Amino acid sequence: MGETNTQGIILDPWFDHYAERSSGLSASEVRSLFAVANRPEVVSLAGGMPYVRAISSDQIKNTMARVIDNSGPEALQYGPGQGHPLLREHITRIMALEGIAARPDDVVVTTGSQHGLDLVARLFINPGDIVLAESPSYVGALGVFRSYQADVRHVPMDEEGIIPSALTDTIEAAQSEGRSIKMIYLIPNFQNPAGVTLSAARRLEIIDIAESAGILIVEDNPYGLLWFDQPAPPAMRAAGDKGIIYLGSFSKTLAPGLRVGWVVAPHGIREKLILANEAAVLSPSSFSQLVVADYLSHNDWQSQITEFRELYRERRDAMVTALAHELPGIHHTTPGGGFFLWLTLPDGLNSKEMLPRAVTELVAYTPGTAFFADSRGTQHMRLAFCYPTPERIAEGVSRLAKVIREEVELINTFGPTSTSTDRTEHVASPPPNLA
Repeated sequence: MGETNTQGIILDPWFDHYAERSSGLSASEVRSLFAVANRPEVVSLAGGMPYVRAISSDQIKNTMARVIDNSGPEALQYGPGQGHPLLREHITRIMALEGIAARPDDVVVTTGSQHGLDLVARLFINPGDIVLAESPSYVGALGVFRSYQADVRHVPMDEEGIIPSALTDTIEAAQSEGRSIKMIYLIPNFQNPAGVTLSAARRLEIIDIAESAGILIVEDNPYGLLWFDQPAPPAMRAAGDKGIIYLGSFSKTLAPGLRVGWVVAPHGIREKLILANEAAVLSPSSFSQLVVADYLSHNDWQSQITEFRELYRERRDAMVTALAHELPGIHHTTPGGGFFLWLTLPDGLNSKEMLPRAVTELVAYTPGTAFFADSRGTQHMRLAFCYPTPERIAEGVSRLAKVIREEVELINTFGPTSTSTDRTEHVASPPPNLA
């Protein structure tokens, strides 16, 4: 019969024909914000969009012209499923900056790191398998795991990242149920959404725990080079190559519109990734790969990354300063790099319910509920400082603070309107525990 609305009108005649796993496909809360956040009068503190205007348009024009002039037929043709050899060589040099020793043959190029994560999930996850993820975790990853019908179990974090003892407890609990744990998904550097960085000591602890339990680690590292005050610790993949899959991307250090990422995995997994890549897209875009490779060959890309660092540091400082002025005493993380900070609302406030009110005040953010596989996160929100100018950030925080103060006043007058059960789980509250 298909899917119908309340009036009995058929909305989708093919509804009953979909595979069961399609029930996990739904629009994320981040996606639903884009239409609102793109309105010019709205200050968007929601989307993690890199400030691509900082890249010289002349450099990009010259890069594309060289690709067409020197490699036009190759750029417009199908390419190898593993990715272009020249780009893979460049990628190994980039990873070396974070301590990873890899060969070009170890790299599989993907259509963005999100595509790489989807390929990994396709290879490993059966319906009902457990995936362990930080609490909170990246909304795009949760969408991938949901689409493959995984059971996501969140592991608490504090200011040093995921807590090893909590990880051990979560693993033991799952094992006691006789369940299969397929992977631990982590963003160790300037985590999305919390902004925290996994400490060097804990990286080794987590690797030991995963190895002892026979669990694969998926290390997602789009922000690692975008540090502000000091570099992040060496990548987890730098400690060994046996049980760690590494995801990288040019979306944050160059441009997301090019859609170029990569995966580095143990040999056997790499071979299956190439086959899965070919099955999904036949070959990643030859044109985009050659544009990235040419850009890296002819431009001082490390200086460009340094420029990004300074730009994002200035914007982080603007947000932290504005929050201190407008909402003194409110708890939030202060990231040492990346795009985001994580804010904890006063008791009784619900970030998801509060969002429509915020939009009427012309400011947008991402509710904390987007970053959990369950109903948690109502008392939290992610604020992105990467795209607006410092002046717009200050204005956005001022608008947001007005909404929060008025919501607090309403609660003080009429009592709480939220029945959230996660008020004791302050992912951005003071040490020792962030979740």
